[in-house]
Amino acid sequence: MPADGRLNNKMMEEPMAVNEKVVITDNRQVGQDLFVMEFCLPALAKLCKPGQFVHVLLNRQADPLLRRPLSLFDVDQAEGIIRLLYRVVGRGTELLAQKKMGDTIEVMGPLGTGFSLCQKAKAVLVGGGVGIAPLVYLARMLSEKGCQVQVLHGAANKDQLVAASYLDYPGIELWTATMDGSIGFKGLVTELLQEQVDPSKCDFIYTCGPEPMMAAVSEYARQNHISGEVSLEENMACGVGACLGCARKLKPEDENLVKVCKDGPVFDIKAVEF
Repeated sequence: MPADGRLNNKMMEEPMAVNEKVVITDNRQVGQDLFVMEFCLPALAKLCKPGQFVHVLLNRQADPLLRRPLSLFDVDQAEGIIRLLYRVVGRGTELLAQKKMGDTIEVMGPLGTGFSLCQKAKAVLVGGGVGIAPLVYLARMLSEKGCQVQVLHGAANKDQLVAASYLDYPGIELWTATMDGSIGFKGLVTELLQEQVDPSKCDFIYTCGPEPMMAAVSEYARQNHISGEVSLEENMACGVGACLGCARKLKPEDENLVKVCKDGPVFDIKAVEF
């Protein structure tokens, strides 16, 4: 096992992805422009690891042409149930939000390299807005492995803090921050992290959300010598590393590009410079 207490990410990879039509069992609005979609696909659920994602195809027509990458929000492997949290931000997700129970979509996954699972005592998870999506499943998996989990979720207001019911689980502590002070800490979730989280009691840190937020979390980890991982968000057209639409440098001085959809979306926090 690596010295920082992580499992090798190669252990997170699966050789094959599932590509099937599924029947939507729920697609409800849970907040401002936020929806949770649910479907049952045991063949996919048993392969899913925290931090991975699925590619959703609404139909086989030309509009919209491309699949939509959505993080695994919550997975019940025993029941085969998968939930996806998404925000309506364009035509594709607008059409997705119009789907009703009984409608079908095509799902391919799981895709990407997920989070490694910290083997140490306490993990801190920092999510901004809909960036909380991949951290919910991670929090539950860490808790099941005996890790003490502290989740910090920040958003503009209380209507966008939609993960609480999914984090009501033994061993998980949820702290919230809102910009308008409507609930929890008033201010940025990174201010909550810096002001109220004792770095000496944080063994590993995970983060996903807007890049300025992740940059601040990365700096907190660097200053306090804490290992961690970040989940990057990029446009992913193919989801398998073929189109290079999500290719980027992790640091400005890097000569090579990484494919976020395949090499990531999860990377070591020390490897990324925002």
